[in-house]
Amino acid sequence: MTKGLGLAGLLGLALLATGCQDNEQGAGGSSERMASVDELQTRQGEGIDLETHPGVALFNDNCLGCHSGTVPKAPAVLWLEMMAPDAILAAMDDGLMKQQAAHLSEQERVHIAEYLARTKLADYTPPPPPKRCTGDAAKFAGDAPAKLGWGFDNSRFVPAAIGGVTAADVPKLKLKWAFEYPHSVRARSQPAVGWNTVFVGSQDGTVYALDVDSGCAKWTFRASAEIRTAIIADPDNKRLYFGDVIGRVYALDALTGKEVWRRKVDDHPNATITGTPSLNGGSLFVPVSSLEVTSAADPKYNCCTFRGSVAALDPATGSIKWKTYTVPAKPKEQGKTGAGARILGPSGAPVWNSPTYDAKRGRLYFGSGENYSSPADGNSDALFAVDARSGKRLWQLQFTENDAWNVGCMMGNENCPEENGPDLDLAASPLLVPLPGGKDIIVVGQKSGVTYGVDPDKGTIVWERRLGHGGTQGGVHFGMSREGTTIYVPIVDMDDTYDGREYDPKQSGAGVHAIDAATGKLLWSNKTKDICEGEKYCDPGASSASTAIPGAVLAGHLDGWMRAYDRRSGKVIWNYNTRQQVTTVSGAKASGGAMSGPGPAVYDGHVIFNSGYGLYYHMPGNVLLVFEKTT
Repeated sequence: MTKGLGLAGLLGLALLATGCQDNEQGAGGSSERMASVDELQTRQGEGIDLETHPGVALFNDNCLGCHSGTVPKAPAVLWLEMMAPDAILAAMDDGLMKQQAAHLSEQERVHIAEYLARTKLADYTPPPPPKRCTGDAAKFAGDAPAKLGWGFDNSRFVPAAIGGVTAADVPKLKLKWAFEYPHSVRARSQPAVGWNTVFVGSQDGTVYALDVDSGCAKWTFRASAEIRTAIIADPDNKRLYFGDVIGRVYALDALTGKEVWRRKVDDHPNATITGTPSLNGGSLFVPVSSLEVTSAADPKYNCCTFRGSVAALDPATGSIKWKTYTVPAKPKEQGKTGAGARILGPSGAPVWNSPTYDAKRGRLYFGSGENYSSPADGNSDALFAVDARSGKRLWQLQFTENDAWNVGCMMGNENCPEENGPDLDLAASPLLVPLPGGKDIIVVGQKSGVTYGVDPDKGTIVWERRLGHGGTQGGVHFGMSREGTTIYVPIVDMDDTYDGREYDPKQSGAGVHAIDAATGKLLWSNKTKDICEGEKYCDPGASSASTAIPGAVLAGHLDGWMRAYDRRSGKVIWNYNTRQQVTTVSGAKASGGAMSGPGPAVYDGHVIFNSGYGLYYHMPGNVLLVFEKTT
């Protein structure tokens, strides 16, 4: 059982735990297998004893029937465990579960919430609201949000006319203010900035509209669950769009925080939204992923039925125009395990990157992850091109064949597909790059540590470039960026991936690299010096999405440092240790940790980013840091 820990002493416990059989990606490993799916979550507070706690029986008797991962629209247990305790109680007291929980006493409802949170709630109080803005700070003034970055343009380049920050300004960045996310161990929703306001989501589902000058709150909104996507600010309609961890998409009025609509885009109980939706061509394109890959840790679970997809929504109403699955047909029974669980496939191929819109061709490009069960098919680890108006598949290109994997492999049970990995998703969003002469190329990064150039018209590989050894927690994760034809590629490449696989440290590409989009030629490579000195859950690699500005690129690392690299030489021209304690606008002390997820935002002379990623064996943290250039 994972014990609850105070934030200062928390270590990231997570999905990629231990013990997987050797495969062709590694030289074999000796680490132990994951013993319990409780290791998937980092906790806060005093832990409970699952052998004696009354919430276990109460949940099993009253809730498990619907939340076992088999009932459509009912979030699986894993998602309930990721919700804040007060959100769980609110659902039973006055929310969606009020009728189902009406027969339970107040104490019994608390016991169920304690079981899901794995912590005692006797001393738990919901976080106090942030300081409210008054006077001019409460107004929405200044430049409107630019149609750049996640939601609009996956190149993630912010020109000086909009961001107000160039390579020459970076060494003059100073911390302006910091904001603490209460009761949180991770912070991964990239802010949208405009109207002199920072719009950002949090682990407990709260969306904040914070004054960019002081950090006071203009309004807050509470979603159903954790927000992992970036926030998209639509300047034309003054709306915000984002997705939450249980598969709901929201539209809010940006100036009031009032909900315009919300939409569940997939009925699968394990569905989630990790990649940021794309607002282009009159539609909101939503990528759909899941963690059914984790449900397979239970040897009795019938694995698997989820299929990755992209849905096109009407931005005005949230209605679904079309939905395209990566695996076209519903999974069929392929056999049974020794434990009696049904083997269903093909399945999986989740989409956890932001789709890339091609206005010239009227297309959408996105990548998929691994299959969850046997048989592996041609839809995993693939790049897709679909018609943006209809969702019709135009072509697909698979980069790694026979990739089927789930957490059953880590547990050593029969739900592990016969392929047993190697789990090499296309996690980063494809970059559509204009080249001299009028041609275009798509640049794709994979967890294998290889980047590719792809012809958008033919769907064929033009070039490929290996930048690291890759692996389960290797290669390219949350996103590349570019300035012109220079592509910046963050590489994770953990040497110890906690899944029994081993990699040659000499082949590690942990750090940031620059390549030429036309040829794949390596322009420079800056492998990050390991400053962790053996500290557990500290790694040098770059997992979060990078952000390009004129003459430089910003990249957050798993060692807790934000670094800026010179465009031409790759040398570090600025860095900041986010793990140091800071005083936040509330007066509380807080600190960051590992960085992963969407990445930094740049606006009107400010650089703004989150720090803290208490998942997947990475360091927790709970701060939003706002820097301003000085003279």
